[in-house]
This record gives sequence, structure tokens and C-alpha cells, in this order.
Amino acid sequence: MSRRSTSGPLAVWAEAQRQQQRQREAQAREQSRQQRERERQQRAYEQEVSRRDRERTAEYRRLQEAEADRRTTEIEARVAELGSLLATGCRAPAFGTARLARSEQLQPFDPGPLAQPVRMPDPRNYQPAQQGGWGGARRAQQEAQARYAHDLNAAQQAEAQRQQHLAGYRRQYDQWAAAQLTEIRRHNAGIADVTSALRRGEAQAVVEYFSAALYASTAWPADLPRQVSAAYDPGARQLVLTWELPAYDVVPDAKNVRYLPSVDRFKESARPVTQRRALYRDLLAQCVLLALRDLFAADETGALSSVALSGFVDGHDPATGQRSRVFLASVTALREDFDRLQLARVSAVDCLVDGLRGQLATRPDSPSASSAIRPGRLPEDVGGGGSSVVSRGDDEEEPDLFTMDPLVFETLVADLFRAMGMQAVTTQRSGDGGVDVDALDPTPITGGTIVVQVKRYRHTVPPTAVRDLFGTVQHTGANKGVLVTTSRFGPTAHTFAHGKPLELVSGEQLVELLHAHGLSGRLGTGEEPAAASPASPAAPGPAASGAGGPAGPAAPATAASRAPRRDRAADRRSAARRRGYDAPEEVAEPAEHNVLALRWSGDVPLDVCALVCRGTTALSDEHFVFYNNPRTPDGTVASIPAPPPDRAALRVAFDALPARADRLVLAAALDPTAATAHTDLTAFTNATLRLLDADRGELGSLAVSEGRPHETALVLGSFRRRASGDWDFVAGGKGYLDGLEALIRDFGIDAT
Repeated sequence: MSRRSTSGPLAVWAEAQRQQQRQREAQAREQSRQQRERERQQRAYEQEVSRRDRERTAEYRRLQEAEADRRTTEIEARVAELGSLLATGCRAPAFGTARLARSEQLQPFDPGPLAQPVRMPDPRNYQPAQQGGWGGARRAQQEAQARYAHDLNAAQQAEAQRQQHLAGYRRQYDQWAAAQLTEIRRHNAGIADVTSALRRGEAQAVVEYFSAALYASTAWPADLPRQVSAAYDPGARQLVLTWELPAYDVVPDAKNVRYLPSVDRFKESARPVTQRRALYRDLLAQCVLLALRDLFAADETGALSSVALSGFVDGHDPATGQRSRVFLASVTALREDFDRLQLARVSAVDCLVDGLRGQLATRPDSPSASSAIRPGRLPEDVGGGGSSVVSRGDDEEEPDLFTMDPLVFETLVADLFRAMGMQAVTTQRSGDGGVDVDALDPTPITGGTIVVQVKRYRHTVPPTAVRDLFGTVQHTGANKGVLVTTSRFGPTAHTFAHGKPLELVSGEQLVELLHAHGLSGRLGTGEEPAAASPASPAAPGPAASGAGGPAGPAAPATAASRAPRRDRAADRRSAARRRGYDAPEEVAEPAEHNVLALRWSGDVPLDVCALVCRGTTALSDEHFVFYNNPRTPDGTVASIPAPPPDRAALRVAFDALPARADRLVLAAALDPTAATAHTDLTAFTNATLRLLDADRGELGSLAVSEGRPHETALVLGSFRRRASGDWDFVAGGKGYLDGLEALIRDFGIDAT
């Protein structure tokens, strides 16, 4: 029987088919595995994206809820501060002439290393080395004596030079000490004259002194008004004054703030009207009692037998619509009655109305003729007997800073620094080294010497003035330089000053500071903004002559601390109301405009900026909108509060932009007041720019560039005008390591 062959062609073919089948099956299995792996990776990716979205959403919600809690805490702290005004004020130190006097104890002479004499060489250290033979020993002796003589001569010369330097340093100290003592004694002599005038009951001195007591009191929050008109009746030993009270809006209208994640917005819960009215009425009573406390506590010479105080707010006459004073509180307090009170424990309203038999409006929240009370004795009612009326903040009493004598203006700036708790004197007219006022801030750690330059301009202060001030600070070794002007500063000046020990005070800020510290001043008539046309500049005033005398009672050396930074537009309107006219808005909002609202995730403090350009060059410094220049001169681009949940916003009237402008560049930079040295734009992510219409309706959203490590400024994108007149958005992306200064240089703004 024959066997079947397994090696024939048919077997080979069958084996090949089996091999191919196995390969196809292996490929199919591999493809199936790869497909499953891709699906697994896709699911993992989608899960990771979903997880990140959930985390981002949770983080965003956490941040929004934290912001709501912060705003609620601020509201509660504000209400608590207003409710405890009287109790807190009673703990403040009383004003007095002793606080104005300066000690004659000067820093002792300290020569430092110059006090140590130069050590003379010791002959015992110059013994010759042992050498063999008589001749060698003699040569060694001569060499040791020569070394000793050389070192002794050098030491004697060094000692003579030390004594010469020590004598010169001592002469400098003696000259400085003599000048300091002369100034201190002149100051103290002026205080002694004021004290003597108070004891004699001179009306002018009494009014000035007690007005200063109210302005210098540290018991009052910085945002409460301090406007007074006073007179003194020597016969009755009565001080008669009117005192401005805070307006109704000082009490927050919201009770708390909640974040609503379902609609992604904040909601303020309104404070009940009856509660807000009660808080306001109690605050008015506290203000009156605290003013009385400050006056009686400052009376060291027994000049006051009684005080007649009438408190008012700004209101409007319903018959004429004209601005008028509305009196909401009035009291005549005898000294003996007031001394019996324990103010820290009283109910303010009951104490004023029942304890002192004063008057308090029942509906002070709507100041009008119908809600006003009839005031008692007013300053203008005091006549004869050498009475004196002094007003602070009235229209006719506000001096125009533009027309003020240059020397008087510099003295006013020195008064302001003294009212802020510093020592300050004006410098001599010649040889002042570019310094108009020398100031010393006694605050520990952050204080020190300050050089002040004063520029009474009407046009924008040039950047060269800021650079010159920085050179003066470096030359004199001062801790800080302050440039005060009646005008304004451009972006270049602010950019140069950023990060340097310089502070720029514009005309509007100067007026706010003057009023906040009880001094007077206005910029022109009030119809025009601080910065007038560059075509009519006022020459900067020369430095004041003389070293400055005693501050006098109206500008005490120990006064209220600096006012905290607040909303500038609101401050300007408030200051304007104190000056007696209605403040114009920054610029009327264009009827046709858009709002560019930016939001982003990440806790990174940003300033959003805009540059109106032709090509890649800004039209001017004033066409760069940022934190120190909130709008362009024509108002077509302006920073505005961001509508929640956005974090920054700009108002842009595209059709009204200058004809030569063809680009609006948007940028972001780290906020210099909030960022730390190591902060960058890494956390600036998920940024979205929303385009809104004038009614805040959303027209669309645009993706903008995000931040990268080490970058501190970034071009977000730009709107570009096409030939048709339409504006298209082009995303940016260029980042800068050196912040806003480097960015604006790319657009033709000199930041040096």
C-alpha cells in the first residue's frame, strides 16, 4: 500500500494559504487592538477634558463665590465702621498745641569710623631677624628701622588726614544743628504765639485753632467730608460753626452679595429702607457728637464755654432747583453738660436729642426743605466784639491755584504735607537744587526724606520734568520724590515713574488732597478740566524763598494720615461738590458706541490697555488708555467698570475715532500695584473678549491670545479699519518680558 506525498505542489500551496490566513487574522487582530486602543485613548482624552472643564468650572465658581464673600465682608465692615464712629473717635488722641511743638533734641554727633584714631606701629614688631656675623646683623637692624620709620610716617599722615576729615565733619554737623535749632525754635515760637492768643481769647486765633482741631482729627474716616465755617463770640466764649455731614449714600444700600451660578452673575440683596435710614440717622448724631468731642478735648486754655454746631448736607431747593444747604442737625452744648457724658457708651440719637436737647431731622435720607430742621445760631449771626468768621470750602473762599502767587502756592503744598502728618518746609529761592519743598515722613519703615517739586502748569507736564526729579532724588539721597502740578501727566511720565521712588500728583488729585486735609484750592472756575490747551501754558513758579516758619494752627504738624486710594472719578465729583459746583462728567458717553468686555480665568492682576494707532504707531501719548490715563482726549476710547462676570471693559466709539486712526490695539499688562516680583502671565488663560452694543447686548465673542511663562505684557489683538470703513479683529500674541514699558515702545511711545 502506497503513502500519500506531503511534499507535493498541492501541499506547498495549502501551507501557503494557511500562512496567509494566519497573517490576515493577525493583522485583523492587530487592527482591532489598535482600534480599541484609539477608542480607549479617545475616552481617556474626553474624560480628561471633562475633568478639566469641571475643575475649571469649579475653580471659577469658587473664585466668584469668594468675590461675593469679599464684597459682603466689605459691606459689613463699612457698616460696622460707621456704627462705631463715635466709640472709635473717643479713643483718638486729643488735638493740642503740645502736639505741634517740636523737640530741640537733635540727633547727636556720630563721626562713625572717624572717631577711631589710626593705630601707630609698635617698635617691638620691627626686630631684626637673627643673621650670622656682625655685618649681617647691622644690615638687618638698619632695614628694620627703615621699615618702622616708613610705617610710622604713613600712620601719622593717615591720622592727620582723619583729624582733618573729623574736624570738617564736625563743622558740617554744627552748621546743620544750628540751622535745625533755629527752625525748631522759630516753629515753637509761633506755636507759643498761638497759645498766647488763645489765652487772650483772640477770635481769629480761636477760630483757626479749633478749625485745625477738626481737620487734624484722626477720628474721622478719610472719605467723610470736612467742611467748616466758624466764628467766635468772645463775650459768650462760644464757638459757632456749621459742619458738613456725610450724604445718605455713605450707608451701603446693599446688605450682602451672592453669586448665582445658574446665570453667572452677582446679586446684591437690598438693605431694608428703614434699616438704612436708621443707620444714617444714627451716623449723623455720631458725627455731631464726635465734632463736639474734638472741639472740647482740644480746649486747653478754657476758651470755650459752649459750642453751637449746625450740621448740613448738600441739597436742592425744590422751588428753584438750585443747590442749597439743608440742615439736618443742630445743637448748642454747654461745656459742663458735655463733660458729664460718657460718649463711648451712649446711644448717639438719644444723647443728641434728649441729653443735649439738640435737633435731628426725622427723615434725613431725602434732604429737602421739607425734611430740614431750623438751625440754631450760625457763624454769620455772630457780629461785633471782634468776632471772626473763617470758612473752609465755600465757593467764594476757594483760591484759584492757577492764579495763586507762586510762593503762596508752594507754601500751600508745604501746608498739605504738614497736614498729612509730615514735617515740611519750603526751600530758598536760589540754590535749592531743584527742590521746592523739603519734607520728612516720620512713619517707621516706609517713611524718610522726601523732595518735592511744584509745577504750576496748565498743559501736560513733560516727561523731562519727571526724569529731572529722579536725578534730584538720586543726587540728594532722598527716599522719595514727589512732583505736584496743577495740570496732568502723560503716559510716558507715568511709565518712567513706575518702579521708581517717585510719586506724581496731578491737579485733580491735588485738589482732592487739599479738601481731604482741610485746605482750600480749586482749578480755575470749575467749568474746565484741570488740563487746558497746551497753547496757553502757565510758567512754572520759582522756588519759594526762606526756610519756612511755624506751621500755625491751621496746618498742624500732627494731622490725619493719608487718605486711602479710592475711585478717582467719584472723588473728583465729591471734591467738586465740596467746592460748590456740580462736577462735569469725564466725557459724555457717545450715543453710538460698543463695549469690549474681557474675562479670563486665573488669579492674575491685569490692567487692560488700548492704543489708538495709525499703523503700528500711537497717535499720541494721550491716545494710550491705561490705568493712569482712563480715556483719550476726545473720549472715543475710555475705561469703564466691567459688566459681571467680565473683569475689564473699554468703551469704544469706532465711528468717532480720528480719521487718521486705522487700528485699535488691545493689550494687557500686570497691574503694578498688585503683582509681585515673580508674577507673570502664565495664569492668564481662557481669555474671551465680548463685543457688546450700547445697551450691553452681546454681539459676539472673540478668542484672544493667552499668557506664557515669564511674560508680563501681551498684545491681545487689534481692530483694523478696512477700506470699506468696517473694522475687523485680528488676534495678537506678541508677549513682552519687560512689561508695559517695552510694549508701548513698540508703538512709538517714548518710555525713557
